[in-house]
Amino acid sequence: MSTNLEGNRAKLLISCPEKPGIISTVTNFLLEHKANIVHFDQHTTDPQAGIFFMRIEFDLEDFDSSFVQLESDLHVLARDYDLDWQLSSNKKKKRMAIFVSKMDHALMELILRWKSKEIPVEIPMVISNHADLKEVVESYGIPFYHIPMSKETKEDAEKKALELLKGKVDFIVLARYMQILSPNFISKYPNQIINIHHSFLPAFVGANPYVRAFNRGVKLIGATAHYVTNDLDEGPIIEQDVQRINHRYAAEDLKIAGRYVERRVLAEAVSWHVEDKVLVHGNKTIVFT
Repeated sequence: MSTNLEGNRAKLLISCPEKPGIISTVTNFLLEHKANIVHFDQHTTDPQAGIFFMRIEFDLEDFDSSFVQLESDLHVLARDYDLDWQLSSNKKKKRMAIFVSKMDHALMELILRWKSKEIPVEIPMVISNHADLKEVVESYGIPFYHIPMSKETKEDAEKKALELLKGKVDFIVLARYMQILSPNFISKYPNQIINIHHSFLPAFVGANPYVRAFNRGVKLIGATAHYVTNDLDEGPIIEQDVQRINHRYAAEDLKIAGRYVERRVLAEAVSWHVEDKVLVHGNKTIVFT
């Protein structure tokens, strides 16, 4: 994870149809704007007729005026070369809302990494369908909003959450938020909602996955972080990891080990998202690590 927050650092993500000369076109464009390239990564799905992906970090002199001009000129370049692009700056931190229910392990991992500046974001709010974690969240100076949710109140609860979020956040993290978001909610933040779940799906779906895994005698447990789509737990995967276990693990030991993997995987995925290292292509991701 990067904690390097140079004030004149910018990041450019590009995707476009594969074509000869695209790298030189973009790098020469940056050179014309007096950008000093610091990191460069690229990938193509097919050298002949695929999709090309590029991530560039660069520094700019006279940053404020140079950044505005470069952003303006990128619109012209994108039109001429059929580019999809995203430009960001270290001067502006992303704003992350966290949704949580009762389990605090994923939430606390994010808060502690935020507090230590390992994940350079702002946290305008934590939203929960339970009040259990209100005191601990507010002890870090983070606003906590309790929005109860049931089958009957789901639509109104989501409407209230969207009103709280509007204009205040850039992306959302579901840190073991035990509710399924509606298509209407998801449509407001496409590829901007990150979820974490145990990797037993689909074999151990539903309640008590670690107990069911214990009863099956599994040898590996894991976790998956992904973007949320309307297809439950089938969105583009950002990060995964596993931990080997054995017959000495009781069901409670599996839960403890599982929480550890979930914390690590979610924090990594959030960090990569914040650092603009993830590009979504269909239902897959290209992650420049």
